[in-house]
Amino acid sequence: MAIELKKKAPTAHTFLEVVRQRYGTATHIVYLCFGLATNILVTAMLLTGGSAVVSDLTGMNTVAACFLLPLGVVIYTLFGGIRATFLTDYIHTVIIYVIILVFAFTVYATSDLIGSPGRLYDLLVKLAETSPLAGNAEGSYLTMKSRSGGIFYVINLAGNFGTVFLDNGYWNKAIAASPASALPGYVMGGLAWFSIPWLLATTLGLAALALQHNPAWPTYPNPMSAADVSAGLVLPNAAVALLGKGGAGAALILVFMAVTSASSAELIAVSSIFTFDIYKTYFNPTASGKRLIWITHTTVIAYGLVMAGFSVGLFYAGVSMGYLYLLMGVIISAGVIPLCLTLMWKGLNWHAATFTPVIGFIFAITSWLSTTKGLFGTLNVTTTGSEMPMLAGNVVALCSPLVIVPVLTLIFKMDNYDFEELKNIKSVKDDYPVEEETTIDSTEASKTMAVVNEEAIAARDAADQLILHKYSKIARILTVVIALSLLIIWPMPMYGSGYIFSKKFFTGWVVVAVIWGMMGLLAVGVYPLIESRLAIAHTLRGIFWDLTGQSYKLRAWQNAHPEEMHGHVQRGVDAQIFNAPGSPPPELSEREEKE
Repeated sequence: MAIELKKKAPTAHTFLEVVRQRYGTATHIVYLCFGLATNILVTAMLLTGGSAVVSDLTGMNTVAACFLLPLGVVIYTLFGGIRATFLTDYIHTVIIYVIILVFAFTVYATSDLIGSPGRLYDLLVKLAETSPLAGNAEGSYLTMKSRSGGIFYVINLAGNFGTVFLDNGYWNKAIAASPASALPGYVMGGLAWFSIPWLLATTLGLAALALQHNPAWPTYPNPMSAADVSAGLVLPNAAVALLGKGGAGAALILVFMAVTSASSAELIAVSSIFTFDIYKTYFNPTASGKRLIWITHTTVIAYGLVMAGFSVGLFYAGVSMGYLYLLMGVIISAGVIPLCLTLMWKGLNWHAATFTPVIGFIFAITSWLSTTKGLFGTLNVTTTGSEMPMLAGNVVALCSPLVIVPVLTLIFKMDNYDFEELKNIKSVKDDYPVEEETTIDSTEASKTMAVVNEEAIAARDAADQLILHKYSKIARILTVVIALSLLIIWPMPMYGSGYIFSKKFFTGWVVVAVIWGMMGLLAVGVYPLIESRLAIAHTLRGIFWDLTGQSYKLRAWQNAHPEEMHGHVQRGVDAQIFNAPGSPPPELSEREEKE
């Protein structure tokens, strides 16, 4: 989908601009609501879960944690924008991987409480004998055949389709990525990401089960309550049991890194929507670049404060991260299929695009609440958050468009949209102040340079389209192969057969999980440094030039911004500039030297 957006709407700032360009205002407002609902739900999950963990580990008041967690995020997002999001994503993810691998090697190699995959296996077998888990094959904790696990599998798929496809944060990164990076970046990122929940669950999830009846467990002799599990306290409690205060510190850093990194992306996503899809579209279509930046900054601050207050309200209402995680698909996933078809199928008509998400949302809410009422007779946080009502709501939300879209297409006929129209979306250019200093008469040179730049841009765009066209085919194949492998071929036979892991199989499972985690660290921690080595060297060289004053001399000589001069050097043009006979840099006056 990232490649389709870049190929068909290369000048779009948000996915909502594509919706408006194709269908108009009414449809735009519908998807605007779904997009904002997605961002609000994700941010609320981050703050409720993060504040619960911080409060559990440090004793900090939960309300204070709700406000303090987004504070630093707002500050660096305010000044750094999406660049800050990229940089913090990188740094935070590297830290997260390091901490996860520390936990893995502790559990499977160095811990006095466990120390090996075989020891963990024995503890889980013993636990199944004393406290068998209802709904699992033979009550075992070492099987994929799990009733609750199967239900969560479906809910997780339905909900996360919504939070990925309707979260403008993912589209922002697709827009910002270079065409050559879109395919390998998303594939490597997706495969690397999979190691995080898999390795964490295999390590700290199973360690928590094995250690709950050990005196080292923080709540011993009491096991964790369902409310604590839903609040996300399994990981920090297991970390404390394994490593004491060091484990608490590591868990706190891990959660803080994850929450702040993801929150930054949500701030950027919401500020982009308010800036381009609300303010510029409906209030000030002629707004300048500077004005839009001001709106973006204002939105970042306002959204941070509003979500902090909203999270406090959820805390007092007893709504946990787990509840929101199960609920998100019910609220938003009806918009997934029509949004995909908006970019992929020219036949989707206005009626199907506009009404399908709304009708699907109504069906999902009705299914969720009616199932709750039928099973429990009452509606409250506990009953509405149970498995079967959430399963019904999520499945109806994601799958109902499969019926609604064909029906509305048959009634109102197929469209025949020309995707070339999406290229009419206008990009917003920054407003740069005009420099008054000019050392040479370069009118003709400027005209020539403008023509050269236009030709270069056109050539670059044509090359980008060729790359995207090629990547589009590869991406479709990879999408099918990876989805079938990870969602069907791997788990389904293990689920259907009711296979209970042997000790050798479990050891192999652990080894593969750890290797996958290490490969993930290489993919997102080491490879980006290698890939960006030239850009890093270029940036460091530019910083050195600025600190030593060389940028000013070049600027006075060539009447160019330092970034342009740095770019010339990077592209090898410096050889032509500095070695051109008869054109040495002019001597600067004493005042100019000081400046």
